[in-house]
Amino acid sequence: MTDRLRLPHGTFRKAVIVCAMRTERKFHPLARFCSLYSGSSGNCIAVGSGGRYILIDAGRTAKKIRERLSEESIDPQAIAGLFITHEHIDHIAGLRVLASTLKVPVYATEGTAEFLAENGHAKNVDLRLMPEGEVDMGSMGVSCFATSHDAAESCGFSIRCGDGRRISLATDTGVITDGIRAAIEGSDLVYLESNHDISMLYSGGYPYPLKKRIASDKGHLSNEACAAELPVLARSGTTRFVLGHLSAENNLPVLARQSALQELGRFGIREGTDYLLAVAGISGLPSMVL
Repeated sequence: MTDRLRLPHGTFRKAVIVCAMRTERKFHPLARFCSLYSGSSGNCIAVGSGGRYILIDAGRTAKKIRERLSEESIDPQAIAGLFITHEHIDHIAGLRVLASTLKVPVYATEGTAEFLAENGHAKNVDLRLMPEGEVDMGSMGVSCFATSHDAAESCGFSIRCGDGRRISLATDTGVITDGIRAAIEGSDLVYLESNHDISMLYSGGYPYPLKKRIASDKGHLSNEACAAELPVLARSGTTRFVLGHLSAENNLPVLARQSALQELGRFGIREGTDYLLAVAGISGLPSMVL
C-alpha cells in the first residue's frame, strides 16, 4: 500500500515546469478557483476559465455573494451559470435572488431541482437539469457525480477548464464512494470536505441524534476521513488541495490542516514540493490561479 501511494519528490515542481513549457508554446486561458464562503453558515465557490465564471452553490444572500465577488475582482456579468450541489439552506440561501438578477441558468440534479421548484426557490429562475455528460459553458465543461448525503439527490462537480486543468469539488458526503473517487482522481485541484474533528463532535453540545447524523455515511466527512483520501489523490496527480465546509462548532482549521499534513507526510509526500494545501474559512479564501 505504501509503495502504491508514494509520490516521487518534486512532483509539484515538475508540474510547474511542464506548465511553463506549455505556456511558451501556446497561450491557454488560466483556470481560477476561489472559495467565496465555506461552512455551515453558507457555501459558494467560483471557478473561472477564459474570463468566464461559474458559481457552485449560493448559500449566502445575493448581497453577500456580490460583495465577495467584488473583493475578488470578479465581474458578476462574467458569471455564466450556477450549479447547485443540494437543497440544504447553507447551499441555496441566495439562489433565487442571485440567479434571477444575474439572469443565468441554474443547473441541478433532478431530485434537487424538484425540491427547488416545489419550495419556491426557482421562481423567476432558469432551472435546468444536469445531463449525463458535460454542461458546455464555453471555456469550461461541467459534469456531476453523486455524493452520499441526507438530501434529495446531492452531487459534487468536476470542471474541465480551457487550459486543460481540472477542478473537482466534493463536500457534504458521509463517505468517499468509488464513484466519487473515480470522478475526482487526476484533478489538478480538489476541494474536499473536512467537516469535523470526531472528538470535538462527540464531546460537544449537539444533541446525540444530530451527532450520529453528522458522523453517518449520509452526513459529513471527518478530518480523518478526508485526510485518508489525500495520498491517493496526490498519487493520481493532484497538486493542490483545499479543505472546506469546516464546522464552526466541531472543528478548527489547525486540526483539519494537521490531519492532512500528517497523513500525506506518512507517505513521504511533502508540502511545497509535491502539493500545496489551503484551508477555507467561513469567508473562504483568496483566488488561486492554477
